[in-house]
Amino acid sequence: VEPGESGGGLVQAGGSLRLSCAASGRTFSNYAMGWFRQAPGGEREFVAAISWSGGSTYYADFVKGRFTISRDNAKNTVYLQMNSLKPEDTAVYYCVADDPLPPRYRTPAAWEYWGQGTQVTVSS
Repeated sequence: VEPGESGGGLVQAGGSLRLSCAASGRTFSNYAMGWFRQAPGGEREFVAAISWSGGSTYYADFVKGRFTISRDNAKNTVYLQMNSLKPEDTAVYYCVADDPLPPRYRTPAAWEYWGQGTQVTVSS
């Protein structure tokens, strides 16, 4: 499966963005999906993940209550709704996929498929 992100851009602090990840290739609905991010000079860090059915979701503590991950298997797309954005959310956001959900899903190396990333910039 090949993830492809879209929806990044420049937004003011307190604003919202919705990232999309359309995955082509193998049966999308078999795959757990997730999002990581990497700020300039930083390491890739886990943001959120969702099970193949959408029935289970997982979040990093720093986005709980602000970000929501969801998926539409009919459209082969996973979304990351980001609200109340902060300047520290500025990063390249990557979509990831794997079957099944990796036990160590918070670890970048656990995921097999990666998108190219989309830039999110939050101005203060």
